[in-house]
Amino acid sequence: MAAAADAQSRPFAQALKEAQSRITAHMEARLGGNDPLHAAMRYAITGGKMLRGFLVLESARLHGVDDDAALEAALAIECIHAYSLVHDDLPCMDDDDLRRGQPTVHKKWDEAMAVLAGDSLQTFAFELLADPKIGPHALVLIRGLAQSSGKDGMVSGQMLDIAAETATTPLDLDQITRLQNRKTGCLISWSATAGAVMADADEAPLRRYADALGLAFQIADDILDVEGDAAKVGKAVRKDADAGKATFVSLLGLDAAKDRARTLMEQACDALSPYGSAAETLKEAARFVISRDS
Repeated sequence: MAAAADAQSRPFAQALKEAQSRITAHMEARLGGNDPLHAAMRYAITGGKMLRGFLVLESARLHGVDDDAALEAALAIECIHAYSLVHDDLPCMDDDDLRRGQPTVHKKWDEAMAVLAGDSLQTFAFELLADPKIGPHALVLIRGLAQSSGKDGMVSGQMLDIAAETATTPLDLDQITRLQNRKTGCLISWSATAGAVMADADEAPLRRYADALGLAFQIADDILDVEGDAAKVGKAVRKDADAGKATFVSLLGLDAAKDRARTLMEQACDALSPYGSAAETLKEAARFVISRDS
């Protein structure tokens, strides 16, 4: 498999910053209204790493996908991710006051606005993917995102996470892996394969990359909950331990969890071998995921 002829790898930090800038500008162009709902939607998206949107843009770059189409898909996944965080932070869910170092949406506005902003972000994501510029494979993208974010994907993972809080016995390693594959991994997989889907190319290498990356990402999150600085992480830490929740760290131990994350990072990088040097930026992304401090 050859990458697109003009696909040039760039340093990850540069590529991520470019992705953040492009997605933010596109968000402001598409969500530029002055009403409170649009403001809350923009607020929910702004300030994140936009790693999922970055993965969409990199996947599209590897396959020579049109920039305008790639941006629509990148903003769509950031909308879905933001909606999930807005609802996850609500008092009826995780009851968090802080997200990305700022008050959560229901704290800055109120619970009703948070629910409505989350609902609007979710539906707006599918509006973006239904744009004609996405091309002939838009329906595949839409169906894939619905499956990845809904009852068999992210929402299912969140449900399993909530159920685990009141379970009589802690989850075992297989159950935690299944939970996190749904809660985190499904959206990362959709993001990393979006460019291949739009180009009608073989998505298998990027799916293998994403499967390893998504699990490494969650293990890194569990490690941050133990070792992280709340000021850098931008949200409360050590909540899992205080709640007695089973995590990769509690089940494997801190050192073994770090080893598992490194192994997954190497598997993710190995999966990109069909793309040669053009995928170096994605390899750097995998290294970043397990070494980040926020």
